[in-house]
Amino acid sequence: MTVKVVVRSGVCHLLFAYDIGIAIDLAKCRERIAGLGGSEMLSIRNRRAPEYFGFNPPPLTIVQTASPFPIGTYAVSPQILLTFYDFGALSIGYAIEFTGDLDAMRELSIAVAQSNALRSDSRRRAEDIMRRIGDAVDAPQVAAPVEDYLIFEVRDFESSCSPGELPELAGTGLAQILRAEHQALSDQETSDSLACKISYGLNDLALIDWNAAIIFDRDSEDVRAVLEFANVELLELRFLDYQLDASLDRSFELTRRPRRINKWLPGRSARTSEQISRMQLEGAILFERVSNAPKLLGDQFLARVYRLAAQRFHVGEWNAGILRKLETLEDFYQQLHGKAAGRRLELLEWIIIVLIFLEILLPLLIRNFVVL
Repeated sequence: MTVKVVVRSGVCHLLFAYDIGIAIDLAKCRERIAGLGGSEMLSIRNRRAPEYFGFNPPPLTIVQTASPFPIGTYAVSPQILLTFYDFGALSIGYAIEFTGDLDAMRELSIAVAQSNALRSDSRRRAEDIMRRIGDAVDAPQVAAPVEDYLIFEVRDFESSCSPGELPELAGTGLAQILRAEHQALSDQETSDSLACKISYGLNDLALIDWNAAIIFDRDSEDVRAVLEFANVELLELRFLDYQLDASLDRSFELTRRPRRINKWLPGRSARTSEQISRMQLEGAILFERVSNAPKLLGDQFLARVYRLAAQRFHVGEWNAGILRKLETLEDFYQQLHGKAAGRRLELLEWIIIVLIFLEILLPLLIRNFVVL
């Protein structure tokens, strides 16, 4: 049995996450809002979010107005949301209002997936914002990785069943929307795309997939904010993983056996150890700041939403891989430190041998000189 779903009011949110620096001074960003051509937007703080999810400090959201442009037959809202996180991340959000049935939602999902216009605009906007906020960002640079995520927010719809029954009665259409596919998906693919679902009450439902989500709720700002953060976290984990790969390659080069006399040069080992230690420290600090940004344990529903998103994004696997690479950097540091200590001991042994040799040889030389 398949039910017909007609959306009377809905918004498609397309999010792009970027890393723009090591850290962001949100207070300075707030001071430069006028220069960005936007105004600060405060959270509505609805029924499930009495506090802003425990973020400390809370992210800064700015509304920026731009010229609207079309995506297929749909018009992108002129209001663009810029959300700054203190650990150096920026999330840029676009909105497209829509109505119609599930087929119309599927066509919108496919149109967004096949268009590069918003992706290009978001990168240009991120680079422009980074230049404008200046010293509010520590080590400013828009990194190459970008993480996008699509959220369909259905605020009002008409159907003969409740939201909780939709995955069973309209699962095929919902799976095609989540995966942006024209063709009907297999039972296994459909089940996988609808596996992560959660409801707070009898009249709401959130379906969370790896690249898109569908939320049936009149008031879903809190859930959208959690999904936005999860998308930002995935971007930061990808970026940190890339940085650690580069650090490991650099550490390997630094710990290779130096040629000839270079390994005995004073201070060389100390400088190399300091470089590796700095790379390890920077990676560990970013990892901790991203991992500890939200404190969702005070709200059990939002904590479950986050866990589902983290499960879909394989955050646990990313964390485990990053921790292994941080441990490998520590191994490089310990290995280099051990080699340096060994060389110092070897040098001391040679000095002692030379001193003993001189202690024996000098009296003989002095005696022969006196006889002559």
